[in-house]
Amino acid sequence: MSTKPDWPADVGHIHHDEVTSTLDAARLRAADTLAPTWITATRQTASRGRRGRAWVAPVGNFYGTLIVPCADPEQGALRSFVAALALRDALEGVMGAGPKLALKWPNDVLVNSGKIAGILLESLTPHGRFEGVAVGIGVNLVAAPTADDVEARAVPPVSVKGESGVDVTSDMFLSHLAPAFAHWDAQLATYGFGPVRTAWLAHAAKLGETITARLPNEDVTGRFETVDENGYLILTTAKGPRTIAAADVYF
Repeated sequence: MSTKPDWPADVGHIHHDEVTSTLDAARLRAADTLAPTWITATRQTASRGRRGRAWVAPVGNFYGTLIVPCADPEQGALRSFVAALALRDALEGVMGAGPKLALKWPNDVLVNSGKIAGILLESLTPHGRFEGVAVGIGVNLVAAPTADDVEARAVPPVSVKGESGVDVTSDMFLSHLAPAFAHWDAQLATYGFGPVRTAWLAHAAKLGETITARLPNEDVTGRFETVDENGYLILTTAKGPRTIAAADVYF
């Protein structure tokens, strides 16, 4: 395990024993200030994932949301890629280089082909206009949901403890995650999406392989070619190229 990194400058941290969700707590905080702040909790009573799905939340796993001030919704949306890269770095920092890490579009992190972390972005509009994003992150540190807790065809869940044998606390994980996020966010701010996109694609799960993107009204199956400059998924299908802004992806 690597040494504990330095906490990023000008980034706050508020910890709660119990919240409905750290995303909810971040939204309340944003009503008073949009300073960059990590909101973490020991327990969540109403965790949620994409499209309002429930998120199984046993005590001991990581539950956190980062408030990211941002004036541009499109730039805000790209924080999902920043978060994925930061999670990859943090997981490698606590697990070592043994387990195989990969990034699943649009918002999951895999270890040894199992889902270990998820990302959920929500817009912050405390004064009736877009002012930033709340980057919600859940990581299976000590326990993973059972197969009965996830939908059919979903990537099977795994945990840090189960895949590496490493015991890591939420606080220790955040000490790796926060500086990693600050690093990749600075890359985005300084150089644009290009370096972030390149780094993300270098670790993309199933790149060049056939995957299925589930949209509200259809399933689109094709070869995963790339992610474009907007972060959209590009598939080559039997009917030609297809650009997908948002979907659930199945392997």
